[in-house]
Amino acid sequence: MPKRVLFISNGHGEDNHSAYVIRTLKKLAPDIDIAAIPIVGEGNAYRRLGVPILGPTQVLPSGGFTYVNRWLLLKDIRAGLLGLSWRQIKALRHHGPQFDLVHATGDSVGQTCAYLTQRPFISFISCLSALYEGHLQTDFVMRFVVRSPRCRAIITRDPHTAEDLSQQGFEKVHYGGIPSLDWLLPEGKDLSLKPDVPMVALLPGSRMPEAVRNFKLQMQCVAEAAQLMGDTVQFRAALVPALMAAVPTLAAEAGWQYESGRLFCPQDNGAIAEILCYDNAFNDIVCHTTIVIGMAGLAVDQAVALGKPVIQIPGEGPQFNYAFAEAQDRLLGLSAQTIGQAPADQATLREAAHCLQKTLADQDYLTACIDHGRARLGTPGASERIAQLILDNLAADTVAPPAEVIEPKRGTITP
Repeated sequence: MPKRVLFISNGHGEDNHSAYVIRTLKKLAPDIDIAAIPIVGEGNAYRRLGVPILGPTQVLPSGGFTYVNRWLLLKDIRAGLLGLSWRQIKALRHHGPQFDLVHATGDSVGQTCAYLTQRPFISFISCLSALYEGHLQTDFVMRFVVRSPRCRAIITRDPHTAEDLSQQGFEKVHYGGIPSLDWLLPEGKDLSLKPDVPMVALLPGSRMPEAVRNFKLQMQCVAEAAQLMGDTVQFRAALVPALMAAVPTLAAEAGWQYESGRLFCPQDNGAIAEILCYDNAFNDIVCHTTIVIGMAGLAVDQAVALGKPVIQIPGEGPQFNYAFAEAQDRLLGLSAQTIGQAPADQATLREAAHCLQKTLADQDYLTACIDHGRARLGTPGASERIAQLILDNLAADTVAPPAEVIEPKRGTITP
């Protein structure tokens, strides 16, 4: 009988981390049986890979970002959070014992869910880092869970956190990295780049409708930059398909023109604000850009890991507001600059344009970001490191056989 691995994750970024590990795991061991329980959202990253989803899923108002704005927790409760959580706990208890090993990606919530399965598990604490404060403060629940004999390994996303946890006395700590970096390679998309002109990547995020609000702010920032810098810089936007479909409407509302992926708007000084938009060229845009204007989480982390500096503009949230951006500042160090401490207004966007002009002219800073990003967030290879750790644990004698398989009731598995 093939080995069975259950992936648990409590966040959209965590789903993506797990999905990249699954891709590598399937290549290394095609016969492994894999399923997933996403605690937040619908688990679309798993669905795209054809991984069966066990238990209920639901999109809640906070999108999993209640730590950014605690008031969103009340909205989640009104939308059915408590009932959803209870059904998910029942799914964990029912399906968990059927698996040889559990891989949990996320914070205390995800790791506690892994503990509730009663199976051996690996903890990938992808959203936690000692880089925020210089020392990782773990809560009582996290310490209890990862010190359980059933926790086979603790995986971190950056080398500094692995070292910090080891110094704190945690055992079985491994540096993993950021799995998506392994696939962050140019794919040869034609970006129609002008030679010898710096390119700026616009990353408004992927969560709708927040991404729409973020991109509106970025369009206004590009207009300010055009007023200031003319055609000495070029902009490329990496959008998710849903946002790409909304661009014609955004253009009409903002007084811009839109033709076949090209957004443009003449300015008072005779310059033209122009953005070329793509929904299938993230890798090429991030790899070829000089600098990023970012309003996202994982996408910004990936860019910084490649050595790209980022200018952050706070939005309304629920994810990318000032609290989130400030935390990213601490995580990313000198590679990140955040403009403003509230949802951006025109003055903030004008300041961001000036920051962009100044940063592009600072070659020493741009060079420093290359080494800093790599040292801060680590090297590629995370997917294979983590997948191999899973395989090593599956092969180890310490992994007890799963409990007797209980056939799930009809309708509990949603492909």
